[in-house]
Amino acid sequence: MENTVYIRMRNRVQSAPEEKVLLKDVAQIIAPEEILANLNSMMIHQLTAKDRNIVVIDVMKVIKLIVKTFGDLEVQTIGPAQTIIEVTFKKKGVSIPFFLLIWFLLFFGSAMAIMNFHDDVSMRSVHEKIYTIITGEKEAKPLLFQIPYSIGLGLGMILFFNHVFKKRINEEPSPLEVEMFNYQLDLDNYVIIHENKESMKKLNDDD
Repeated sequence: MENTVYIRMRNRVQSAPEEKVLLKDVAQIIAPEEILANLNSMMIHQLTAKDRNIVVIDVMKVIKLIVKTFGDLEVQTIGPAQTIIEVTFKKKGVSIPFFLLIWFLLFFGSAMAIMNFHDDVSMRSVHEKIYTIITGEKEAKPLLFQIPYSIGLGLGMILFFNHVFKKRINEEPSPLEVEMFNYQLDLDNYVIIHENKESMKKLNDDD
């Protein structure tokens, strides 16, 4: 137990370009006090321009470096077998014309989608029939139902996405956030398989 090191690789780490990636950056470490500081400061990878924006650190590389440096240590790994390092470059400022263009497209695109849907299901005639059933009168523009319906549609979208601008309504994730999370998991799995050179090998390789 005294010579045992426990390592848990992190799933994803963000780093600036040209940074030195240390072991403490990519993993959580439990180790004897006398070697913990040296383990934390051990360099795992030097980011360069060739790395572009994604680097995968495999746990086997980490174990090899630890064994090479400290000799007879026993390394126990827990959790993920790889860490994805995402190189984050300085973000450019938001262009106001570009922002307005995107806002315009999203606003009128979603408005057209809602109007086309309502036209397909004959929502106006449904409102007219409901108005006639309740009041006994025919009305070409039953605003008594159309206005509350429009307000409820907007409120329903806010509740569905669980956000009012940047403020979250409650702690429950919205369906969009769940889908984005699942997409990120699929993306990470793809990167781990295709960017990690150790994950695939041809049998006729010479090395």
